[in-house]
Amino acid sequence: DIMLAMGIGQEEIPDFVDPQHWLKYFPPFAVKDLKRMGSAIDWRRSFLTTDSNPYYDAFIRWQFLKLRNKYLENGKRQSIYSIATKQPCADHDRSEGEGVKPQEYTLIKLKVLELPEAWTSVLPSASTSVFLVAATLRPETMYGQTNCFVLPEGEYGLYQMSNGEVFVCSKRSAVNMAYQGLGDLRTNADGEDEPVCLLETMGRDLVGLPLKAPLAAFERVYALPMLTISMNKGTGIVTSVPAESPDDYACLKDWKTRENWRTQFSVKEEWCQPYDVVDIMDIPDSEFEGPSAPYIVEKMKIGSHKEKDKLASAKKEVYLKGFYSGVLKVGPYAGQKVSDIKPQIRQDMISSGDAAVYFEPESKVMARSGDECIVALCDQWYLKYGDEEWTNRVRAHVENDFEMFNEPALNNLSHAIGWLGE
Repeated sequence: DIMLAMGIGQEEIPDFVDPQHWLKYFPPFAVKDLKRMGSAIDWRRSFLTTDSNPYYDAFIRWQFLKLRNKYLENGKRQSIYSIATKQPCADHDRSEGEGVKPQEYTLIKLKVLELPEAWTSVLPSASTSVFLVAATLRPETMYGQTNCFVLPEGEYGLYQMSNGEVFVCSKRSAVNMAYQGLGDLRTNADGEDEPVCLLETMGRDLVGLPLKAPLAAFERVYALPMLTISMNKGTGIVTSVPAESPDDYACLKDWKTRENWRTQFSVKEEWCQPYDVVDIMDIPDSEFEGPSAPYIVEKMKIGSHKEKDKLASAKKEVYLKGFYSGVLKVGPYAGQKVSDIKPQIRQDMISSGDAAVYFEPESKVMARSGDECIVALCDQWYLKYGDEEWTNRVRAHVENDFEMFNEPALNNLSHAIGWLGE
């Protein structure tokens, strides 16, 4: 269909089975279009950059054999992945989401303290630990947890993990976890691999579950409804830190103050009323005299957690200040800047078994095959662009010996050297 839309005749389409035909067919059209645009190009110097050009192929082989001595590695890497084609999905293989990369999260494990009777019969054993898992970018704020949130109408499942634990989350996130080695995969009746789901359940059935939240000041917290959760991002479970998250504060306040909502969603007072905001950080030289989220919500007169646009503005206002200027007030790292100790707090939680590393695409990615992409661990060769010695050598060359007449392009090159990862 794509080729027909490009004006390629039906009779010629079978010729594209031969990859060499692509190299003969498309370059003349590219040259024609560039000439019509008035591009100043010396076409005598044009050449194909594939192994059909033996000279260029020899150069690339020499280059990578040289890099292999020190800067080329092989191993498991997080990759945007198409399940339909069973391979990583590069930019040119995408119909949507060009440039989107894997986003790294910390998966917070909130242990279910009292298992519903319907769950116990499907668990591998009576001693199996079950966790509601929430994906967060702010693990350093977990000291301020007062509850977690679920979407009442959301579809969740109990998924078997490779380490014997069971995670409660959305199917979409369970698929990502399974392809990253966290969960198990099995083949269904249609011959497709899918995560092992022990039981499907709705979000409304999770409301009121008692939980043990890592690093929290409370021994027991509860799952409460949040009506604005997106099941297309994260796990469908949202851990709540009302001191530093305007959304969390507004939602917790709703359940504390709206008796009619509590009646409608079967929320008991004891699940929310005793849980006050936990002050976890100072933000020096700011307008916030205490926890930032309550301050900004009251200042902006946000009346409900359904006011998504106003909450998005409030979040933007407090998150950057909290991360870059915030100083932790609680825990073993009290007195240190949040931006400095975030990686250590995260690693502590992972090492203790209270958290895990989780990835998903930064935003939606659709493969040309028609399936929505995930993040999978794939065997790959990769260049160690993060090597400090190599980075410094390249930077010194660009700054001192590299002659480029376009200054903005030179600046972009220098910037890329600084952020380029492996």
